[in-house]
Amino acid sequence: MLILSILMKNLLFFLLLVLVGTIRMNAEENVIRDYCNDRITEFDKIPQERKLILQEIRSFVAQSMVQKDKCQLLFVCTHNSRRSQLAQVWAKIASEYYGVKQELLQTYSGGTEVTACNERTIKALSRVGFSVVSDGSATNPQYTLNTLNNTPLQLFSKKYNSESNPIKGFAAVMVCSQADETCPFISGCEKRISLGYVDPKRSDGTADEAATYDETSKEIAREMLYVFSGLAPQN
Repeated sequence: MLILSILMKNLLFFLLLVLVGTIRMNAEENVIRDYCNDRITEFDKIPQERKLILQEIRSFVAQSMVQKDKCQLLFVCTHNSRRSQLAQVWAKIASEYYGVKQELLQTYSGGTEVTACNERTIKALSRVGFSVVSDGSATNPQYTLNTLNNTPLQLFSKKYNSESNPIKGFAAVMVCSQADETCPFISGCEKRISLGYVDPKRSDGTADEAATYDETSKEIAREMLYVFSGLAPQN
């Protein structure tokens, strides 16, 4: 009888942990969806010339899904520490927001050099509402956050041709002009698209640091949501 009582208590404790975790995940998802809702109201802030570039990405995604039943987007900047990391996250979130199944679209990021995913990038994502966990590595930590579909997404600095990135049939989206200029050829790339963003690093160590990173996150989220807003949900 005592053993049964202990087992029941352990079971109730486990169920309580699951319930608390579920409530926490649902609350996080609602906050991120609200953030996306706000960005959608800002589509008119996107200049027409950038909309044309974003429509190129949209066309690639749509064509890949029809012809190959999957799409791979690789976002590239110099250090794979700021803009490419944010673009990887927001492209995945935007696709899920608009109902694209997880297996149909995968997002990746890479740099021409390996450094680390900048802690300011992680703080900006945390301010949105993501719960981000670090593996504690000192030099190039790996951070994990959950997408809207509760799928773990790992963020860490790597080269664009890392073994963790696709080797063929992908679109390389160059999110900084320096990487675009210094990396004239990306092996296996099916389509290359230049979509530069101003580096938020310019405000590092200043009073405007957090605001600059938040604005960069908003801009990238807005544009990735615009890309997927033109796609019908994939069944």
